[in-house]
Amino acid sequence: MAKSTAEITLRRLRQDGHIRDLVREVRLSHKQFIQPLFAVEGIKKREEIPGLSHTFRDTPDTLLKQIESDLKKGISKFLLFGVSAKKQLKYDFTANQIAAIKKRFGSDIWLAVDVCLCSSTTHGQCGILNPEGDHIENNATVSELAVQAQAFAEAGADCVAPSDMMDGRIATIRAAIPSRTVLMSYAAKFHSGFYGPFRVAADSAPKGKSKLTDRATYQIDPTHPTDALRSAERDAAEGADILMVKPGLPYLDILKELSQQIPLPWAVYQVSGEYAAIELMAREGLMDRKRAHLECWQAFVRAGASMIISYGARDAKEWIG
Repeated sequence: MAKSTAEITLRRLRQDGHIRDLVREVRLSHKQFIQPLFAVEGIKKREEIPGLSHTFRDTPDTLLKQIESDLKKGISKFLLFGVSAKKQLKYDFTANQIAAIKKRFGSDIWLAVDVCLCSSTTHGQCGILNPEGDHIENNATVSELAVQAQAFAEAGADCVAPSDMMDGRIATIRAAIPSRTVLMSYAAKFHSGFYGPFRVAADSAPKGKSKLTDRATYQIDPTHPTDALRSAERDAAEGADILMVKPGLPYLDILKELSQQIPLPWAVYQVSGEYAAIELMAREGLMDRKRAHLECWQAFVRAGASMIISYGARDAKEWIG
């Protein structure tokens, strides 16, 4: 007898120990942490990222060494950001890194991969510009995102994670990727001032020919919280397996409300600015680094997060115990 769509959708979140760890509803454990990684084409050695202690822009070789080190620290879930040297809509570099990672580590790790065009465009926006350079073409962008997501899934990604915030991209991507590939949506991604260090890491700040100076036309306005609910409900209906709130601390109220209303696993992203703020305060002797990060992580879980994406994930096992 053929399986129903509902059965297939539910089973994607049961298929291995890594994803089952991520969707448990009650606990604070290092097993629920996801460590961001940056693979950068064309650099000769790994580079430090301003503000993000213990986080690097890695070469293909140092990336594998970093994952090996993280595994020894108890971290086995990762979110990969690929940064190609040429600003064009080709995804071979990131796909090759996915394949190399999975060949080396196999099922010992769970690998999510960010899906967005900001690192692949000369203008740094998350989509395809119209000829006048003053508007993101939604449908053309969604079609290209599906191509990217399919390439990453076929290369071996366990999960694809679209962060672009275009309308309708979840349904299109879901139709393009294998049924067993987990789809994690940046469902409630706000137009925030906390993304600065990340944009340096991913070389993704708006620039060049775009007349758009920011991403306010597609990310959620912080003063319009009901838009987050509408976005999350839409993405859930279109086939997302996991929903995300980003950033974390400024939007705990959003995370709490949405996680109560929509019964899917929820991720929260402790974004680069949140993480860097604690790191800089700790460096000045004004804050206890471990205590501050743990306090934030506990708040995320209280507000309804099943999993936490943090640049400090590789410290979680030592700190949580």
